[in-house]
Amino acid sequence: MTLRERAVVAARPAGARVLLSAGAAAALALAGGCTDAPERSAAAKGADPSAAPSAEVPEATTHTTVHGAPYDLAPASPAGGLVVHPITRQTVLDAPGGRPVATLPTTQLGSPTWVPVVSRSGAWVQVLLPSKPNGSTGWMSTAQGGLRTARTSYLVKVDVSRRRLTLLRSGRTVGRWTVAVGARRTPTPAGRTFLLALLQPSSRTPSPLLIPLGTHSATLDSFGGGPGTVALHGWPDPSVFGKAVTHGCVRVPDAALRALSHVPLGTLVLITG
Repeated sequence: MTLRERAVVAARPAGARVLLSAGAAAALALAGGCTDAPERSAAAKGADPSAAPSAEVPEATTHTTVHGAPYDLAPASPAGGLVVHPITRQTVLDAPGGRPVATLPTTQLGSPTWVPVVSRSGAWVQVLLPSKPNGSTGWMSTAQGGLRTARTSYLVKVDVSRRRLTLLRSGRTVGRWTVAVGARRTPTPAGRTFLLALLQPSSRTPSPLLIPLGTHSATLDSFGGGPGTVALHGWPDPSVFGKAVTHGCVRVPDAALRALSHVPLGTLVLITG
């Protein structure tokens, strides 16, 4: 782990394992197969994704929708490993010097906010956002001194068609595991996303750790009362690995979960297939 990666990890509270209160765990209720609670489809809700934004821009979190954010134009690119952390709440624009579309808070789900940089223009950085719609990005200025930067040498790849998760460090494979992915009606969403938080539920769940990603189910608008957030997590029954059986989450073996728990927040996750 590089010095900058240690800086990322050091920013995580309590060794990056955040104990969720019962209320927080219920509010999160990650979609994609993390629980077996009743789900609600996006079609059933009937929300209009083109609805005009409110006068006050939203926070960019896993619970919100950001209107007018530019879409990620290179969803298969590994980017460069640069990640940023807002020391104070930052305004997110639709272009360098453009229109505000959101604010980025300092924490996400109890973990420090780290987001990957996917493009740069002078003092401006374009980052992936954890909000809906999937692939949302935004621009922030580094000139104001409100962003801490670091680099991660890690990259996570999820090949949905092969049901395989690969962990790379400095371009070299350090782990490869057969995993379970989304079923046909609730697929794991493709594209670029990132490790959003690291959670250790305070109540008994199928996984000792949950690693929410900055992406959401494309077919379930909510799951168990949560926002449809996709996550990487363990599963007690190994017979599921190699199958498309989840509600969009990626179920991983214990060894993969242990390895992923040491990967810095903000690390890019490429989901293909």
